[in-house]
Amino acid sequence: MQLANVVVSVENLHKSFHHNQVLRGVNLEIEARELTVLIGPSGCGKSTFLRCLNCLETMDQGKIAIGGITLERAHQHAPLSADFHNKTRTLRMHIGMVFQSFNLFPHLTVLENITKPPVVVKNVSAERARSKALDLLNKVGLSTHAHHYPSQLSGGQQQRAAIARALAMEPKVMLYDEPTSALDPGLVEEVLNVMKALDDEGMTQIVVTHEMRFARDVADKVVYFEGGNIVESGPPEKIFSSPQDERTRKFLKKFL
Repeated sequence: MQLANVVVSVENLHKSFHHNQVLRGVNLEIEARELTVLIGPSGCGKSTFLRCLNCLETMDQGKIAIGGITLERAHQHAPLSADFHNKTRTLRMHIGMVFQSFNLFPHLTVLENITKPPVVVKNVSAERARSKALDLLNKVGLSTHAHHYPSQLSGGQQQRAAIARALAMEPKVMLYDEPTSALDPGLVEEVLNVMKALDDEGMTQIVVTHEMRFARDVADKVVYFEGGNIVESGPPEKIFSSPQDERTRKFLKKFL
């Protein structure tokens, strides 16, 4: 039985691209208010896992339940029903996604970037969306940049604007795919600080990152991926101080 405080539940998740099997039966539960950090070598399936969660990639097999919406597929060749597609659209409404490349609309101001999605997707009034966007810009430290265009912002400012845009949809879960990897080292901390603040407010967050200090100091749960599956997971003090699996120990040695 799924516990009431489990917001994300993944069972037996598989995903292949042509003959390359990227996810091999992943199982994971994430509770409300948890900040979960996914670590592991490049190409181990972390980003594909996130993309399956928000349906940017369609899983081959398994079950994904987020915020009371459940997607299930018996096998790779199972036809996708109208109900499956409808649930996919609904599930996406519950998820905020932040990419490493920001993905802001270059022809819109920061304020317009944040205001437009809830108006177009959720039929929120322009007045309400604007008010919410201004609050979010203040939250991420960009209140004086509302009328700037993305090209006028630093990388860190663009990523903070991208976080605000995702939050404007009032998601139940925030997903981040290497949110600081495209930033100069001096700008990384300002983005991580926004994520820390959201954690303090109780936002459920899943982060793919190579920022091991952030994983160790801020995460509630650290999940080590390798070879398309979860090798081990647990609180950061356990994973970093006494990892149980040799593969985890070998990976972490590079950073310690």
